[in-house]
Parts: sequence; C-alpha cells; structure tokens
Amino acid sequence: MGVRDLISIRDLGKKDIESFLSEASRMEKLLTKPKHLLSGKIIASMFFEASTRTNMSFQTAAKRLGGKLLTFYPSISSAAKGESLADTIRMMDGYVDAIVLRHPYEGAARFAADLAEHPVINAGDGGNQHPTQTLIDLYTIKKLKGKIQGLKVTLMGDLKHARAMRSLLYGLSMFGAEVALASPPSLAMDQDIISEVKSKFGAEPVQSQKAELKDCDVLYVCRIQKERFPDQYEAEKMQRDFRVDLELLSHADESMAILHPLPKVDEIPPEVDSDPRAKYFEQAKNGVPVRMAVLNKCINGR
Repeated sequence: MGVRDLISIRDLGKKDIESFLSEASRMEKLLTKPKHLLSGKIIASMFFEASTRTNMSFQTAAKRLGGKLLTFYPSISSAAKGESLADTIRMMDGYVDAIVLRHPYEGAARFAADLAEHPVINAGDGGNQHPTQTLIDLYTIKKLKGKIQGLKVTLMGDLKHARAMRSLLYGLSMFGAEVALASPPSLAMDQDIISEVKSKFGAEPVQSQKAELKDCDVLYVCRIQKERFPDQYEAEKMQRDFRVDLELLSHADESMAILHPLPKVDEIPPEVDSDPRAKYFEQAKNGVPVRMAVLNKCINGR
C-alpha cells in the first residue's frame, strides 16, 4: 500500500482494512517503546469542528511515532477573515507531510485531497464519513470477540445523522456481520446506504424501532440528537425509549459488548460504566494504535 489519502471507508477493500487492523495490532504491541517511523515528518491537525478523542488520539499517535504536530486553529486563522478552504489547504500542503482534517461540510475531505499533494486523512466531514472511527470500531470488535463475521451487532440511536454509524454499517456488512438497526422512524438509516450494502455484500440489515438484545453480541449506541427536534417533548420521549440502562441490559447476555463513539450524554447513564460489558472507554483507547497505523500507512506506505 503506497502513500495515499484516507477519505471514506467505501474507498477501501476488505484486504485494505485487514492490513490496517494488522498494522494497528503491531502498533499496540509497541505502544510504550520509542519509535521513529515519522521522524522528521510534520502532520497538520486541522479541526474546523470540536473534537476530543479524534483530535487527541491523532496527536498522541503522531508523537508516539516521532512526528511533529502543526495545530491549525480556525478561530485565529485567516479562515476567520474569510479565506477559502481551497486556499487554506493549498497553503498548509506546502508546510506539512500530511493533513488530518475535520470539517462540518460533507465532501470537504475529498475536496482537500484533490487539491493537496500530500496525504489527507478524513477525521469526519459533516454527517458523511468517519473512516478512522470505523477502523477503531472494527479493531475493537475483532479484539473483543476474535472475529467479525457472523456476529450479531445492533446499531442503536440516531442512525440518520451519525456519520460513525454510516461508515460502520458499511464495514460490518463487508465483513459479514448480521446487523440490526434500532431507531425512531424519523431517525432511521438512509435507505441508499442500506441498498448499497445489500447490493455490494449481500447484507440484510433488519430495521426496528426497538433494540432486541437477547442474542446480541455487540450493542453499538449513539445519542439521540435532541437539538434537531422542533418538538422537545417528542425528543425527550425518544431519549427515554433509546436509553441503555441496567433494566434494558438485564435482557442481554453477560458476554455482550457495549460500544459508543463518544461523547455520551443521557443515552448511557453513569451506572452502566461499571458494567463489565461497557467497552467504550477501551474502544476510545484503541484510537491511538489504530491512528498510528493510519498515519504510518498513509505517510510511509508501510
């Protein structure tokens, strides 16, 4: 695999993803040992939207590999004066060896990749794609369960707006997982994406308005985005109906894993954090070796 961009999970084949996961496993084994794979390389961290885990784990990954960070702050840059994204990307491309970009507009990462000579890594573009999050999710599931194929995975919450869920459905379908989609009707997964995974991978996602956890291997949760509802009472009702509490978990197997892209708000109460099935902080920790693998492959072509 040569120097390349990472814009969408749809750009990757199964062998590409397996290569990333294998490299992430290698990186995890070497986490605490000094490495200089990115020595002399400068990575631009360009976040036009708020981020904790993605931003910090990319920065940690770069430093663990011996790279240097150039942090771009939109609020105190020429972007605040009206400079176009195209001009900003062209300018930054002249300074660095790779660009990690998060932007609120769908398609911004691919637009940047078309302009830049150096690799561009999509850290989330609007409600579109979040490919490194999907790699983390697949890595975590495989690490916890030993496989992905044949697992019963439930995606629960706002499936319409969550970019992590779109990318994950594609990745899970590629690897042969059995996926159930649990959401309010108004927040259901885009039918175009469901049609795509059916035609490409023969997947048959099951849609419902309630999560059935009896035989579930992995429950992946994202929050109901209350701010998108004109009727706040309806939003609060949906939040109650799609809340993962201890009562709901009493119907699930003790071996089930609970994942979440984070941040979580009301959809998982604090008392669930101590449940041994709660694996979302471990999932977030896996962001470092996975993003180390991404940086190394995209920049060095390992």
